[in-house]
Amino acid sequence: MFKAIIIDDERLARAELKKLLLEHKEIEIIGEAANAKEGIALIEETLPDVLFLDIQMPDKTGFELLLELERSPYVIFTSAYDEFALKAFEVNALDYLMKPIAPLRLSDAIQKLKQTKEKEWSSDAANRNILNENNQVFVKDGEKCWFVKLSEIRLFESAGNYTKVFFGSNKPLILKSLNTLEERLDEKSFFRANRKHIVNLRMIEKVEPHFNGGLLLDIKGGDQIEVSRRQAIKFREMMSF
Repeated sequence: MFKAIIIDDERLARAELKKLLLEHKEIEIIGEAANAKEGIALIEETLPDVLFLDIQMPDKTGFELLLELERSPYVIFTSAYDEFALKAFEVNALDYLMKPIAPLRLSDAIQKLKQTKEKEWSSDAANRNILNENNQVFVKDGEKCWFVKLSEIRLFESAGNYTKVFFGSNKPLILKSLNTLEERLDEKSFFRANRKHIVNLRMIEKVEPHFNGGLLLDIKGGDQIEVSRRQAIKFREMMSF
């Protein structure tokens, strides 16, 4: 079962999609929103598995909405315009459905959703072991390569489908997403500060209050990383603030 949210400023479009989704018992609609602001709040509250997301909305586009999320669910875009299709796939959308949505195309998108989830389950099963700070990992960037202990890595920074790894004076790029790395890193040692950064807790030198309830972390090596308001609550609980 996939928990789903529909975000679309057109009430009739939301109603039509909900009607079509009644034929797909694996999809449970847990909420809907008429704009990006409502959508972001709903996503943070309910943590859905998949978004059926319109692109052109009054306050922000669907693309701008995704940029504000800590972790993006699966995304199936719905739009009356085909001009955004290429950009949709650049942000790793599962599918792009043209309005009015054809039932067969919706079925194809949901099949793709199930297949993607099955592949991830298989991959998770193969990579179940969690890496702790004593593990040594192989990092390769072009012709350069390193064996480095995780305890020596102070920071991971998202760069699309790549991640920049900070250790010593080195900042190589590896072909793994930040979300993939987060699943394998020991949460007792590494913390997801925001949508772009994972920090080594032992490398934090100073913690300060920051804008809008967030935090600012000073990391060994001179980096400063913002902790989002939502993650700041988790950080304070972890560190017994």
